Amino acid sequence: MVPYTSSIRPLVMELRPGYARVTMRDRRRFRNHLRSIHAVALVNLGEVTSGLAMLMAMQPGIRSIVTGLSIEYHKKARGTLTAESTCVVPSITEDQDFVAIAEIHDAAADLVASIRVNWRLGIE
Repeated sequence: MVPYTSSIRPLVMELRPGYARVTMRDRRRFRNHLRSIHAVALVNLGEVTSGLAMLMAMQPGIRSIVTGLSIEYHKKARGTLTAESTCVVPSITEDQDFVAIAEIHDAAADLVASIRVNWRLGIE
């Protein structure tokens, strides 16, 4: 559904209402000048993971759009990465803002980045 997201080739490992776990392999094309995974690829991974967790938890007929993103980098990202997001979406009766968090860990289970995604939810 979102062509840009496929640019990082995310692999959905687990998906259920309010939870998503998505991995991304380390590829040369995702690297920066420091030989680590580029910051924007990490943001992309965090956004898709939070969005999947949220979408799986929403009632039918709700639209969503990202209104803001922030990320905190904790460690250079190298190797296969795993992003996880858990959220509880309230019942939507009017337009409202919702924040979803995703955390990205490396293969050693070290925290690489924390992503905060601001979503605007509303009835279609």
